[in-house]
Amino acid sequence: MSARILIVDDIETNRRLLEARLSAEYFEVLCAADGQEALDLCVEQTPDLVLLDVMMPGMDGFETCRHFKNNPVTRHIPVIMVTALDEREDRIKGLEAGADDFLTKPLDDVALFARVRSLLRLKQLTDELRVRERSLDTEGEPVLDVEVPSGAHIAVVAVDDRTAARLAAKLPDDVAAQSFGDPRDAVQAIGAGVDLVVVDLTSKHFDGLRVCARVRSDAATRNTPILAVVDPDARDQMVRALDLGVNDVVTRPVDAGELAARIRTQLRRARYADKLRDRLDESLELAVTDPLTGLFNRRYLASRLDQAAEGFARVGEPLSVILFDLDQFKEVNDRHGHAAGDFVLKAFADTLKSQLRAIDIAGRFGGEEFLVILKDTAADCAADAAERVRAAVARQDFSVKATGDTLNVTVSAGVAQMRDGETVGQLLDRTDAALYDAKNGGRNQIVLSRAKAA
Repeated sequence: MSARILIVDDIETNRRLLEARLSAEYFEVLCAADGQEALDLCVEQTPDLVLLDVMMPGMDGFETCRHFKNNPVTRHIPVIMVTALDEREDRIKGLEAGADDFLTKPLDDVALFARVRSLLRLKQLTDELRVRERSLDTEGEPVLDVEVPSGAHIAVVAVDDRTAARLAAKLPDDVAAQSFGDPRDAVQAIGAGVDLVVVDLTSKHFDGLRVCARVRSDAATRNTPILAVVDPDARDQMVRALDLGVNDVVTRPVDAGELAARIRTQLRRARYADKLRDRLDESLELAVTDPLTGLFNRRYLASRLDQAAEGFARVGEPLSVILFDLDQFKEVNDRHGHAAGDFVLKAFADTLKSQLRAIDIAGRFGGEEFLVILKDTAADCAADAAERVRAAVARQDFSVKATGDTLNVTVSAGVAQMRDGETVGQLLDRTDAALYDAKNGGRNQIVLSRAKAA
């Protein structure tokens, strides 16, 4: 995995040594001698990760990190603080300043690169979500940050009940903890409702990494953050845990303050990713859905009709379409107002969905017109489906709650089946012509196109 990494250190020798080690692993390296230069480079060069020294003149690492995390352009870049300081207060201060990790000099290459690659993987996933969200051209404000609400549900997994309970006692007071002294119970119980999992890897009597692997492989918990507890000398275990997808590690003896800071960091990152996914889902829905009726929009219908036409040309299975139009809809708007018109459109959409098969693709084609695509369906069967919809509308009571008005609503439709050598445009022209005949023939009826293809 290659990436662009920014080294921030006021001592040139330190920068050069770290640059050589990173370059040997095929990372692209940028260097800054102080906090302000680092902030400027981050905006200009957008690195994928920052290795930030704490002890610098002027703006120290803590203040620099806070500036990173307060800037919408740079706040999502992972920061590893690197320092000779090894007091718990310094680690907690760094994590609370927004650092994603805190490593102590002298740096161990294996541990450093394991941390770097783990954070880069997480950033890559987040970046993909952000890019997809921006590409959908939505009008919503970008997701900048999230607050971590109290009451997060945390599962603690250890070798026995006593060990799990001791570890759970170190969790912040504002979380809901559930401890498991039997890993088998944990694997069965941990599901989508769990916000974070803490796994004790220090016991030799059970393989906690298997729990981590199971959490990562299960679809319901694939994105759930995992924090592993390791012995300070168990370097290989720590590296393996990070490679398996564990988000963070904390060493024994576990400090409650550091544990709380690391938990907040992981919950904040997870909530941000969840919010991005929710926004992405909403954006995808908006991109293909008519906001008034909840049916597919014209752009999506056109895409699916093109696909269906390609399938017809390839294998020859029948393809039919229905074009519905609400009769005299303009009079509904003129006499009863647009609110009544919107009510009729939504009510018709509900009727349409209730009368069609699950495999049929229905959408609002424009105004009061609705198109239905019926794959593997001959024209006569499509006409029967259209008649079911027409009859359901004719017997429906369209009562507008806002005004108390009862409306007489009917619908007309044209039906056509695709023919060999016919284009999508020609198919729609024939369907529209059939609808025109239904309108001119007195409305509230279905007309099947039987004209020869042009």
